[in-house]
Amino acid sequence: MSKKVIAISIGDLNGIGVEIALRSHAQVSKIANPLYCISQQMLDQACRKLNIKQPKEMKLAPVEGDFEIKPAHISKHSGLYSYNSFLQAIQLCESKRADALVTLPIHKEAWFKAGIDYKGHTDMLRAHFNQEAIMMLGCEKLYVALFTEHIPLKSVAQKIKTKPIVHFLLELSQSIKTDKVAVLGLNPHAGDGGVLGQEDKKITKAIAQANKHLKRELFFGPMVPDTAFTKTMRKEYRHYVAMYHDQGLIPLKALHFDESINISLALPVIRTSVDHGTAFDISYKNRKPSQKSYINAVKAALIHSSEAVI
Repeated sequence: MSKKVIAISIGDLNGIGVEIALRSHAQVSKIANPLYCISQQMLDQACRKLNIKQPKEMKLAPVEGDFEIKPAHISKHSGLYSYNSFLQAIQLCESKRADALVTLPIHKEAWFKAGIDYKGHTDMLRAHFNQEAIMMLGCEKLYVALFTEHIPLKSVAQKIKTKPIVHFLLELSQSIKTDKVAVLGLNPHAGDGGVLGQEDKKITKAIAQANKHLKRELFFGPMVPDTAFTKTMRKEYRHYVAMYHDQGLIPLKALHFDESINISLALPVIRTSVDHGTAFDISYKNRKPSQKSYINAVKAALIHSSEAVI
């Protein structure tokens, strides 16, 4: 059986993404046919600055743009190039020239400087496909889906409404393969019956309505957030739903930072990503950044493209 083609969005070239791609190429090529969305000119420049020889038979899908790579520099040029690389990877999947896409880290401020309105990959995917993508992060041991993502903490409580949560849970149920999902409450002690806020009562109603629609008990909660990730709980649950970004990602990254990935669910294309940023503090310093998250993202893309659920 021929290996699947994985389009690689190269990320912000001022960060660690291109180094991870270069150092991982031999391993990735054993399981997939990576197609890197970068021009030969920009790849040559990155290789020179890293003092890394370009691997043989490294196939490229050229992206227009020419600028000087400045390690650890927030630049509108690198921001625009990373965006165009991502768009190229999406188009490769849409045209069936790639089976899935894997993204290396962008810098959101660089996108902002380049005049790109999206707050990240997932926002852009939502707009491009006009579909409500779900952001789920994790690894085989633990996955966390985020009901709200990159919004100010002060705005989260306003988003906690029964109908949108029901919709989110039903969409999630179609994209994951599990028997039990723990849904976190919003407030301390999951609201203590309303003493610490009414939002958790809305989450309770959403869980009941989603399970009724599915005609099975899939979602459980709302769970008390500060005890939801204990060792005992994690033996019972592998999938969680967090109400906001840090509620889910702090425990996930504390437990599985090096191996976690990001998966975009409920879309017509398969997209996975590393679960870390551009790491400007070590970019182009030959510190040999960890490749584990990237390798896991490629593996997940291959599995996801075959099974359609994870």
